[in-house]
Amino acid sequence: MPDDDAAPTEVCPGCGAVLAPAPGAGPAHPGASVSCTRLFEVTLRGLREEAAADAGVAAVVREADATYDLQHPVPPAGAPRAWRTTIADVAADLDVIDLAVLVGTWRRTVLEDAGAPRRDERYR
Repeated sequence: MPDDDAAPTEVCPGCGAVLAPAPGAGPAHPGASVSCTRLFEVTLRGLREEAAADAGVAAVVREADATYDLQHPVPPAGAPRAWRTTIADVAADLDVIDLAVLVGTWRRTVLEDAGAPRRDERYR
């Protein structure tokens, strides 16, 4: 028997992450659901605040933005691709793994899933 009290969810049209709907309406990143956009913003907020003062942190933020953009094409490609890692996975591991390490792993996995050529040793 279905559970009528189950929390509602939404599937991001870009990365396929299944998330609880974000409270309140607001603009979404093109190609992403509002809840996925909010999770990305919240996850990267601290790094974005540090980026102006630290070139290394700024590079991690650029890497995260590029990875998110790759998973959320405009227009959305229809059915989400089968991504092995999304921002939801990054956010889930924040309490045990450094965010910069998580972003690097996320980026490498997304590039592999997309079949993108690697231009830099950092992505190997």
